[in-house]
Amino acid sequence: MRFPMRSLIARFAVAVALPLAALTFTATTIAPAHAQQMPAGAKQPSEFPRAKLTAGMFVIDAAVAANDADREQGLMYRTNLAPNEGMLFVFNENAVHCFWMKNTLIPLSIAFMRADGTVTDIDEMQAETTNNHCPKNNGVYALEMSKGWFTSKGIKPGMKIQGLPAAQ
Repeated sequence: MRFPMRSLIARFAVAVALPLAALTFTATTIAPAHAQQMPAGAKQPSEFPRAKLTAGMFVIDAAVAANDADREQGLMYRTNLAPNEGMLFVFNENAVHCFWMKNTLIPLSIAFMRADGTVTDIDEMQAETTNNHCPKNNGVYALEMSKGWFTSKGIKPGMKIQGLPAAQ
């Protein structure tokens, strides 16, 4: 049986194009819909200074955000945290410091603290929202951990976080 050359080329094109189209469709549908690239100039997680904190018997590996640029970036663009990893925000004044979750891809819990490390408020925050999360009390520190971390460890207002760096 003879096939015209045009028919063979058309069959070859269809045979190659269909698997490629399926591969392209699969690759675009598997990628997370809300994944974002870290923008140029943003600090990589490993570039933040770190502090070892303790909350009761739990040791926390905290990235430290102690200047305006680091506090502004916070945990934005991160896709995961290690089990006892978080971010400590250090402020220069004793005040009500509010947080939101714009460009933050993972849900978080936040503990607000006084200068002596006493937890005053704990709040749960949904990923990628612009709702304000403000403590009821003044403080100089805030500690973000994976959502539910404080509850799962029994950490409540009135307890102290140890190992905090001095506020400027």
